[in-house]
Amino acid sequence: MGKDTLAKNKNKVQIKNKKASFEYFFVDTFTAGIVLTGTEIKSIRLGKASLVDSFCYVHNGEIWVKGMNISPYFYGSFANHDAKRDRKLLLTKKEIRNLEEAGKQVGFTIVPTLMFIDDKGRAKLNIALARGKKEFDKRQTLKEKEDKREMDRAMKRY
Repeated sequence: MGKDTLAKNKNKVQIKNKKASFEYFFVDTFTAGIVLTGTEIKSIRLGKASLVDSFCYVHNGEIWVKGMNISPYFYGSFANHDAKRDRKLLLTKKEIRNLEEAGKQVGFTIVPTLMFIDDKGRAKLNIALARGKKEFDKRQTLKEKEDKREMDRAMKRY
């Protein structure tokens, strides 16, 4: 394999939290690094991770992601990792302070939206400061999605 093929394979991993965009309005987004063990990054590169039902919280000036599932590495030995352990995120102190203040407000939370591998081969996590949607907001989102789908179908016919 050449260098170009390796570079393309690194960037293919994109694990999305589709449920988050349905449940929340995104107010602000950040890109954070993740502190991982050796077998965790190998599992992520194979696409064996999930962001469903995960959230972030601030504890002692550090931001952590809870509920993120990274499946144990198939070729791992006794040193394999726990699938659902809390993982530390890497952000600047100023960003963490801003997220902590905003997260304390009623109705706001911090949710992971996308996990990807950057150009240097490191795992990154896009997180968003989000405000929960009400039931009618969710119906409106579904209606807009359905209208867009109908318009796309109509355009394909002609």
